[in-house]
This record gives sequence, structure tokens and C-alpha cells, in this order.
Amino acid sequence: MILSDLRDYLKQQRKVALKDLVNHFNMDADALRGMLGKWISKGKVRKMPMTTSCGTTCCQCDPTLTELYEWVESE
Repeated sequence: MILSDLRDYLKQQRKVALKDLVNHFNMDADALRGMLGKWISKGKVRKMPMTTSCGTTCCQCDPTLTELYEWVESE
């Protein structure tokens, strides 16, 4: 996967959880964070504030994967 694939997916989804990116691209979360960091530094993506959970009550989600990212550039 290249940065443009990540860009296109984020543009399409608007907001996406890291867990969904891991599943969609079949990549390691840390590798995706590095790529997201490139877009964040360019002002195209922002990391949303963390919540205490994914929104369900099961408590089975990996809290490190409930990070949310949003595409903020408008064209």
C-alpha cells in the first residue's frame, strides 16, 4: 500500500478507526500510524480525541486500535 491508497480511503470514509484501517489494508497498526503521521504533518488528517471505549459495553476492543482519524482537507 502507498500513501495515496490511504488518502483515497480516508477521503471516502471521512472518519475511520485505526482498527478498520488495519483490517482494510491488512497492515500492522504501527505501520499505519507512520503513514497517517505523514498526512497529519501535511495538515490533511487529524487524529480525533481518544474516548475511553469504542462505544459498546463489551470492553473487548483493544484500546490502542480505537483511535479515530479524520480527513480534513477539502478540495
